[in-house]
Amino acid sequence: MRAAWLLGALVVPQLLGYGHGVQGAEREWEGGWGGAQEEEREREALMLKHLQEALGLPAGRGDESLARTSEGKEAWGAEEDVQGEEEEEEATPLPSFSPSPSPTPEDIVSYILGRLAGLDAGLHQLHVRLHTLDTRVAELTRGLRQLREAAADTRDAVQALQEAQSRAERQHGRLEGCLKGVRLGHKCFLLSRDFEAQAAAQARCVARGGSLAQPADKQQMDALSRYLRAALAPYNWPVWLGVHDRRAEGLYLFENGQRVSFFAWHRAPRPQPSAAPHPLSPDQPNGGVLENCVAQASDDGSWWDHDCERRLYYVCEFPF
Repeated sequence: MRAAWLLGALVVPQLLGYGHGVQGAEREWEGGWGGAQEEEREREALMLKHLQEALGLPAGRGDESLARTSEGKEAWGAEEDVQGEEEEEEATPLPSFSPSPSPTPEDIVSYILGRLAGLDAGLHQLHVRLHTLDTRVAELTRGLRQLREAAADTRDAVQALQEAQSRAERQHGRLEGCLKGVRLGHKCFLLSRDFEAQAAAQARCVARGGSLAQPADKQQMDALSRYLRAALAPYNWPVWLGVHDRRAEGLYLFENGQRVSFFAWHRAPRPQPSAAPHPLSPDQPNGGVLENCVAQASDDGSWWDHDCERRLYYVCEFPF
């Protein structure tokens, strides 16, 4: 009995010490494993951070993945504890999440090269579109140049047509003046019953191929007087002639610039040589600088000076 007690006194403390040593070793092993797991998680987090910075990805995804991995590991450890303690049959294991493999430098380089290849393809498409636009701009420029050339040709053609029309109108006016008016030598006179100022009347005569009438001598003056009296009888209308002294007072010129050498100014009738002229029929010219253009009376063919802006009938002459 004493021997058994002595044997127990020697063995039990050793067994107890062995149990405490095993538990301590287990705790040390668990602590070392936990530290290794913590270091592994930190290394993975650091690698994911560097990868996200290289690829330009948001930082939330790596943290979320790491959190899911940590949760999976904790759930896996809790499951092992439950299975070890309860020893349940047909227990459904929880899904385990394995940590994502860390990208290698070759993977990063491959990804960057792929992105660069995509950018190169986009630049190529952009160059193709720019080339297409340049071609289109060149075509539009060439078309615009052709349109300008066509417009210039059209403008020249229109100008040529206008000149031809002007020549035709002048030719027609000369023919009409000689057919409808009166012919005297190498001149034809044609009366126009349109009221115009002296300058406008001259412009219309020129457009028809002539000018305002310029009687150069008494023969032409008498022929023109007979034509106007017959055309406007029984009335007396002043009719513009191509005579004026706009350049200098008292210096009468024809519209072609030649100096007038024959005049037929109106003279008031006097019962006696010393009598004063009639106030309604004064001697001409009497307008001074206010009346610089000459009109011919249709009843007696006398000349009167008038304001050049007064609107009167006019008579054109045309070369024959």
